[in-house]
Amino acid sequence: MKRITTLAIAAIAMLMPARQASACTNFIVGKKASADGSVICSYNADSYGAFMYLYHYPAAKHQPGDMRPVYEWDTNKYLGEIPEAAETYNVIGNINEHQVTIGETTFGGREEMADSTGIIDYGSLIYIALQRSRTAREAIEVMTTLVEQYGYYSEGETFTICDPNEAWIMEMMGCGPDRTVSRERTVWVAVRIPDDMICGHANQSRITTFMPKKKEKKGQETVLWSKNVVSYARKMGWYTGSDADFSFNAAYAKPDFSGRRICDARVWQFFNRYADGMDKYIPWAAGIEPDAEPMPLWVKPNRQLTVQDVQTAMRDHFEGTPFDVSEGQDIGGGIWQMPYRPTPLYFEVDGKKYFNERPTSTQQTAWTFVSQMRSWMPNEAGGCLWFGNDDPNMVAYTPVYCCTTRQPKCYSGEGADDITFSMDNAFWVENWVSNMVYPRYSALFPDLQQVRDSLERQYFADQKDIEAAGLQLSGAARTQYFTAYTCQKADEMIARWRQLAFHLIVKHNDMAVRPEQNGQFQRSKYGLGATVKRPGYPEAYKRWIIQQTGEKYLKPEEQK
Repeated sequence: MKRITTLAIAAIAMLMPARQASACTNFIVGKKASADGSVICSYNADSYGAFMYLYHYPAAKHQPGDMRPVYEWDTNKYLGEIPEAAETYNVIGNINEHQVTIGETTFGGREEMADSTGIIDYGSLIYIALQRSRTAREAIEVMTTLVEQYGYYSEGETFTICDPNEAWIMEMMGCGPDRTVSRERTVWVAVRIPDDMICGHANQSRITTFMPKKKEKKGQETVLWSKNVVSYARKMGWYTGSDADFSFNAAYAKPDFSGRRICDARVWQFFNRYADGMDKYIPWAAGIEPDAEPMPLWVKPNRQLTVQDVQTAMRDHFEGTPFDVSEGQDIGGGIWQMPYRPTPLYFEVDGKKYFNERPTSTQQTAWTFVSQMRSWMPNEAGGCLWFGNDDPNMVAYTPVYCCTTRQPKCYSGEGADDITFSMDNAFWVENWVSNMVYPRYSALFPDLQQVRDSLERQYFADQKDIEAAGLQLSGAARTQYFTAYTCQKADEMIARWRQLAFHLIVKHNDMAVRPEQNGQFQRSKYGLGATVKRPGYPEAYKRWIIQQTGEKYLKPEEQK
């Protein structure tokens, strides 16, 4: 989703964004970099105010002449229509029945390259490609063919495109709306992530130089690009060097302070968690030194990663780094040490401009997934989209199998929308709980974490047996089995989350803590309630109070 468009920097303190927009995060793990041979990718769909859920497009056959209307994903604006494919595949969330998964982040880039005459926006492009592709390479071909024919309506975009065997990152931009200047529609480049590497993108163009040193065999390419990707930059006066030295992001979306500190820093922390030697790229992530060594597109992890590792990375707040916003690192977290900061990202005090850190885990997430794609298993069991409908730190990822043919009720739009709360809707129930926890984080989060982790541990403990049982079936029975399991786990999750909400308000009422014994709240024998615990301020906040007030509240007997 859309990133912040920034002004060129003179100094950090003088930065302000030209406009505020949403921003997303994708991480990618090659099959030899994962613990079980899966290709893994993840996505936080970060969009304030957006009511989002688990999309579903059933498999279908279409007749010649059938047309598909295209509506912009962000605004629902009608853009036009395109012919339907003869056959489209089942899509649940961002994975299809062939285990193809697509995510995205918006980097914006040069504003003059946006094509307001295009018919295909980035969101529609994702779901059309998922409906029409059996592999990641097919998805790339579908996506690039569509935008070349119909025009690309959105700003600069980075796509994660994966299947059980390959992981790709693709970057795309329009060529402006004025066809009298150029008849070209898009520039794009797609790079295959080496199998033993991890990669990521977070609203900053990540592809630099990409030209292979020798010609690659058809069907075995590790880099694909539009014919005009270099020539268009030359035509516009943005590049004069050789093809071999051409950098996509330097020409079309050069990283500024925001692109590094607010965006690339999230990728740096993913690398930093699981790869050695990342301290050398702290100056790049900090965004301060103009000549800092750029961070590579991918790195080799120091161990093979699991789905759980990627889920942990999606819940990150820069813990243990120079950018840490957790556990009372500064007063910005409030009394109860919230590892979140209110938006906007930039704010002004006494005429000076400041910024907040932007970690991967953010309160603006509408939904999140970690996709697991396994080549050695039949598709019905091999593709599992671990899904949550709020900030990943605040939800339990539930398993959604790629053959699922109906949305779980709680992950649908049934009975709810962006202003209609429903106790049966995961978006609203999970946001309800999160918004209780955020302002009293250190007090309430341990209760949420216990429930979240308990559910996820059970999902993973059951996974092998569940899949083995499903694979004993065939055809429609297998699909029905995995669909029913997907819906069952979602139903159980939302029931548990409602229970958690009730538990939190009873236990933590009025900033006190009601005691529990064997999982039950204690009552007094008179029915007036047990004596509550009064935790008061966290230690760090006590010290901040004293720093601000001196001896104003010092007890008289303590005064000298």
